[in-house]
This record gives sequence, C-alpha cells and structure tokens, in this order.
Amino acid sequence: MPRSEPAAADRAEPLEAKVSRLLSGRALVMVGMMGAGKSSIGRRLANRLGMPFVDADVEIERAANQTISEIFDRHGEAYFRDGERRVIQRLLDGKPKVLATGGGAFVNAETRAAIQDDGAISIWLKADRDVLMSRVKRRSNRPLLKTGDPEATMDRLIAERYPLYAEATIQVQSRDVAHDVVIDDILAALADHLDQQAPADA
Repeated sequence: MPRSEPAAADRAEPLEAKVSRLLSGRALVMVGMMGAGKSSIGRRLANRLGMPFVDADVEIERAANQTISEIFDRHGEAYFRDGERRVIQRLLDGKPKVLATGGGAFVNAETRAAIQDDGAISIWLKADRDVLMSRVKRRSNRPLLKTGDPEATMDRLIAERYPLYAEATIQVQSRDVAHDVVIDDILAALADHLDQQAPADA
C-alpha cells in the first residue's frame, strides 16, 4: 500500500524561514517604551532570523563617545534627540537587520518617515504600565525617569507616545514570559502581515 502524503501541517514552512523569505532583505525596527524589551527581544529575534542586530543607543553612545545619561546631563534632551535622529537615519541603509531604537525615537516624525522610506517594518512592543515600571526600576540609567515621581513621568510618556507607537506596522504584547514566546508572537504577526503584502503568485 503506497505511503500517504504527509499532512499539510507537517509540510508547513517554518515561521523563521517564511518570514526571512518574505522580508526580501528589509529591516525590522523595534519601537516602544523603555523597558519594553526592544534590545533583548530584538537581539534574539535577529538570531532566529539569521539577521544582524544593531542597538541604536549603543551606536549613539559610540558616535558621541559618551553614555546616554552623560549626553542628557551635559547637553539636554533636545541635543540627544537630534543626534538620535541622525544616527537612526544613518542606520536605515536599506540593508537587512533588526534595529532596536530608544523609547523616544519613533516619536520623531522624521524618524518615522525614514523607517517607512527605507521599506523597513516597525514592530511595537507594547507593554502594560506596571510591567514597564517593574523592569525599569531594576536599572538606574533611565534619564527621563530621574524625577521626583517616576510613576507620573511614566504615565505622561505613555499618554504621549502610545498614539504614535500605534502607527507601527505591527504590534505585539510584551509581557513577563519567556523571550521566545514573545518572539513567536512577533514571527506570527510578521508572517500574517507579509502574507497580506505579498503578490498573489509569490
């Protein structure tokens, strides 16, 4: 008796392979609040897709030869934002990569336009306020939270930034689970988005 064909599910293309194929060399840009996991998730996502990973904050510090906190303290936020915008535009060079951006980067209209012009796909890691606060309290290098009331500052930033983050290509909930669970969510969302964008004969 001839062996039956494997079930369709068994023949299904792995998500990583499908996303890599449909990306066609485009970049993925991680956006979201401080503490959302853009760098930690982005690095692991890049590894699973076999893509380079770049952290915009690291590149900014390298270009300025100063830490982010030092830039804020010595020059102020406006100076930092201008440098951040220029560094991200340099990094959007049409080459495939996963790029983690700082929390305020996507708020800049020029940066959002540059991401779109590059053909990159922006991924908003959306996290609840309590999750963000529990994470950022573990680190002391958050210049925007060096205030008398960090919780109020976080609430203000969420109110200001979430409507702009919502312009990202896709959004995925960042939560306190294993990183690979969130990455699986990202890959599934990317596959759905890219499927919709692909030509019918792709």
